[in-house]
Amino acid sequence: MAEQDAPDSREFLYLAEGIKEASMINQRYQSMLAAKSVIRELAEYATARGREIGYENVFDFSLGNPSVEVPAEYNQSVIHRYQTMSSMDLHGYSPSLGNTQVRGIVADSLRRRFGIPYETRHIFMTSGAAGAIAHAVRAVTSPGDTVLTFAPFFPEYVPYVEGAGARLEIVPARRENFQADTDAFLQMLTPDVQAVLINTPNNPSGALWSEETLGQIAEILRQKEEEYGHDIFLISDEPYREIVFDGKKTPYPAAFYSNTLTCYSFSKSLSVPGERIGYVAVHPKATEADDLALIFGQISRGIGHNCPASTAQYGIADCIDQTSDLSVYETNMNLLYDTLIDLGFTVTRPGGSFYIFPKCLEEDAIAFCNRAKKYDLILVPSDHFGLPGYFRMAYCLDTDKVRRSLPVLRRFVETEYPGRFL
Repeated sequence: MAEQDAPDSREFLYLAEGIKEASMINQRYQSMLAAKSVIRELAEYATARGREIGYENVFDFSLGNPSVEVPAEYNQSVIHRYQTMSSMDLHGYSPSLGNTQVRGIVADSLRRRFGIPYETRHIFMTSGAAGAIAHAVRAVTSPGDTVLTFAPFFPEYVPYVEGAGARLEIVPARRENFQADTDAFLQMLTPDVQAVLINTPNNPSGALWSEETLGQIAEILRQKEEEYGHDIFLISDEPYREIVFDGKKTPYPAAFYSNTLTCYSFSKSLSVPGERIGYVAVHPKATEADDLALIFGQISRGIGHNCPASTAQYGIADCIDQTSDLSVYETNMNLLYDTLIDLGFTVTRPGGSFYIFPKCLEEDAIAFCNRAKKYDLILVPSDHFGLPGYFRMAYCLDTDKVRRSLPVLRRFVETEYPGRFL
């Protein structure tokens, strides 16, 4: 380059600044900062408030964090393995699809419990139900496809689905009992729908879908698969499967529909949410059933998921059919349900999970929950659950604290909404 053609140092600076201006953080994720999880924000508020007045005086119903002890067998298993296994075997990478022995133990448990012939090749170990759903959605949709779910729904379904490039559409709620509105579902099940995401027992409503509901959903899906000439997968989110009330059992969605991917987490059943361990189980009769776990392994390469914690996999394998003492959740539910009914709330009795979902005493759920904060009652407004006008209470708390919250709840209602008692 001739000397006169060379830009001076100021021009290089301007060029560099132009490059810097053109380069930016991914706007999709930057925009998500303005739509943070309201549940997490309320939990952080409750923690900060607890530092001021003592957390025992904050009645925090925000976060679904299990509150019962881990089974002793789980801790004993982990301790035993730390004491007896070689560090290389214990702490080394597991295979990409998960520890092969553990996958076989999970398959055997499902086979015994639900009568479906799962084998090792149908199980893929994940970092909890979130990791399971993220893999399942990516495996059976392409960018631009539609995934249906039912209101009310867990808000994180939005980033799970949109992160795969798909679009989440919401089937309206059947408010009288929160079973699926099959008429609305049938109307919304258009040819671009590749997957349907369900959650029973449900977060946030606590609704336990009946065998009748699941049978109707399965029949509609089979009819539409034949009509449209393509698979429609059912992605079943089941972290609350073992938390059911009134002596009932959770109907197993995969027993009704072969193209089902079951997404499970041990976070609630064993009270180990911090261990981040779960799985996807592919129904043996699903399309490409023998290859889907392998496909999940390839998806992991793209999202950096590979290999959930080895220790957690060993821990759940040693107590695969056990649970924590989950009875406290039914005790807490009954305490809250009876009080809410007595105070005049409209509320569907939960069939499971550790959530209850009453209708607010005014139209604006955010305003209602903000009023409750004045009494150090931390309630989650329902707007982000796809159903305005309600609030969620996560009652995974010590029962004594639930009992102490009841007169506070009563004082809140009687003070802020006195017209209800005239």
